[in-house]
Amino acid sequence: MGLMDLLTGNLRAPAECVIELDGEEIDDLYPGLIEATVEADRKEWTTATLVFETRRLEDGEWTVQDDDRVKPWVTVRITAVFGDDREEVMRGYVREVRSEYPSDQGSARVTVSCQDDSLLLDRLHVDQRWGEDAPTTDGQIAGAIASRHGLGLTEPPDDGMTVQDLNQNTTDRDFLSKRAEANSYEVIFREGQMYFGGMRLDADPQPTILVYAGPDTHCIRFSLRDDGHKPDRIAYQVAAETGTESPVEEVTPDLPLLGNEPADSEGAGLDDFVWRPQRRGVSDDAQMRAIAQALANEQSMKITAEGELDGSRYGHVLLTGLPVGVDGLGTRHSGVYYVGAATHRFDADGYRVDFRLLRNAYGDNLPESGHPLEGII
Repeated sequence: MGLMDLLTGNLRAPAECVIELDGEEIDDLYPGLIEATVEADRKEWTTATLVFETRRLEDGEWTVQDDDRVKPWVTVRITAVFGDDREEVMRGYVREVRSEYPSDQGSARVTVSCQDDSLLLDRLHVDQRWGEDAPTTDGQIAGAIASRHGLGLTEPPDDGMTVQDLNQNTTDRDFLSKRAEANSYEVIFREGQMYFGGMRLDADPQPTILVYAGPDTHCIRFSLRDDGHKPDRIAYQVAAETGTESPVEEVTPDLPLLGNEPADSEGAGLDDFVWRPQRRGVSDDAQMRAIAQALANEQSMKITAEGELDGSRYGHVLLTGLPVGVDGLGTRHSGVYYVGAATHRFDADGYRVDFRLLRNAYGDNLPESGHPLEGII
């Protein structure tokens, strides 16, 4: 450990990647592991790809593809280790194993594709009517689906829409995805639990991403886009009563602000910026209002950012579907963001994380903190 590490208290040791298949760490397979990548997105299922070199042994067996742990439907868990701390990156099941046997035997590869616990919900086609006897909510449906697959809940599901006599004629995974889309909710599987609900913008932020912070910098690159051509409000047409003109209602975003000032054009002295989606066969006004509200919330995320972290220096697993602080961008763009996606890569270059962030406000709303060297140098 160098002098700067001692002064700042930062751990510089590379992050370790621990992989378990069928509940057992793959110590004997690590020498052939070329790369482990985990892709997480708040609107998609989390997937992982493990790429191995493989060798043919004297008895004719291969080191990887003939291993009993390397086969579909074996459980998988990937963990990042930072010194004495361990943080889970993903867990789920092996979905596919692909073996390649090129003319050059030394280039033989095995690629193991994995998916989070959502894969468990995609095995059985279910024909069921929800709310057949009495109205129910999408949150209650999500809880029932999680329970029948032995999954816990990160927190009680948001209620969402109230439905009655709603037909399910697909797998639980696809049905849950459709109900989340109808409410503009997220479905996130993490550490054996499921989250079903809206964006958690008011959750405690993850450790701050540091841009241009001298020796403490762990953000390798960062780019930001502030898109003004997104509406401030969404209008929808209410179903007309017989012989009357159809009124129009407007909704505004109802998400907590990730900053001090909304990222809208209300003070620009221009005409109203309102979009109106088509009803597209939706006859229920409550459902149409929910659609409009979901669209208003999504469009309010006018600030998007992309970047890359040195995961070892950051010292944590950046989680999707939760806020994170960003510092070093100035008073307008520093502050709390929402993690929309993160791709975790473990390879010969170390631990890197590509991320995509969202924001609906301006202003540095991070807590005041002094530089770690302040008072020492």
